[in-house]
Amino acid sequence: MSPMSSDIEIHDDRDRGLLLARTGADTSDGEIVGYIQYFVLDEPQRALVPVHTIVEPQHEGKGIAGSLARELYAIAAREGIAVAPLCPFVVKWAERHPGEAPAVSAELLTAAQDALAADPGKW
Repeated sequence: MSPMSSDIEIHDDRDRGLLLARTGADTSDGEIVGYIQYFVLDEPQRALVPVHTIVEPQHEGKGIAGSLARELYAIAAREGIAVAPLCPFVVKWAERHPGEAPAVSAELLTAAQDALAADPGKW
């Protein structure tokens, strides 16, 4: 988990493909205030593929979506894998933060798009 502020934590639920932002003293039971939905791509190389970012309306404008994107890239860096963003928010965030969000090849992005099209359940 990564701290965002004194009452929000980010947690990677890899089994469900969700990077969750929660509030509350006990964040395991806290309210989910935002998330990035993603899947793991294995070929042509291992990558995290974010497909959707949501922040609950009452929590918008607090930097939660940006913190989620930053943590997704940090997780990928720790694991030594790429991020192939399909989520429009993460794409724009990566463009604004090139030092934290390394660009990936067109081949990898195409593979991510193909994997999503082949299994719409990833969305």
